[in-house]
Amino acid sequence: MHEEFNIRIDREHFKVQATVLTGTELRNMPNPPIGTDRDLFEVVPGGADLKIAADQTVQLRNGLRLFTAPAHINPGAHPLGPEYQLASVY
Repeated sequence: MHEEFNIRIDREHFKVQATVLTGTELRNMPNPPIGTDRDLFEVVPGGADLKIAADQTVQLRNGLRLFTAPAHINPGAHPLGPEYQLASVY
């Protein structure tokens, strides 16, 4: 019998009976799967979080936490588009 691990992706909990999964397999666990417009990261307490590539393997363990973030971040951009940004006043 395989060991069962409790992991979390964003706020969703999963029970997994595998010791290793790829980034693609992890991205396909939520319903709907994590889209290509988002990156997947492993939470590293007290350190820099690790971005997980599609073909990268992840060693599973109880309490593993993963999160997603937008793949492309445009600092200072308004979420509704450029027509909503404030003009600079000099």
